[in-house]
Amino acid sequence: MAAGARRREGLRFPARRSPPPAPLALPLSRVKLIMKSCPDVSSINQDALVLTAKATELFVQHLATYAYKSNSSEKKELSYNDLADCVENCETFQFLAGLYISITIKYVREKNFCGKHG
Repeated sequence: MAAGARRREGLRFPARRSPPPAPLALPLSRVKLIMKSCPDVSSINQDALVLTAKATELFVQHLATYAYKSNSSEKKELSYNDLADCVENCETFQFLAGLYISITIKYVREKNFCGKHG
């Protein structure tokens, strides 16, 4: 055996520990509720739930970043219209056309952000 080479037989290597997962911005209970709204879903694995939440966060971050960078004004904020323009003008986000408006309006009405009652 060459100098410095070690025999692997009989040696025990400590198990690799993965770093703790980064905290999620989306509440898992809400993600689970949305996933269960599909009639085809009967149960949800915890790993699938966490991965779906993380993938959703990354997607929303990508959409917001793309919309912000393609914004022609020099303001330092992102508006609903910026997101709508991004969906309309970018082929990557075309699948959201028509869907994002109804979800947003329903959410705004439910949360009473418009100041209207009923």
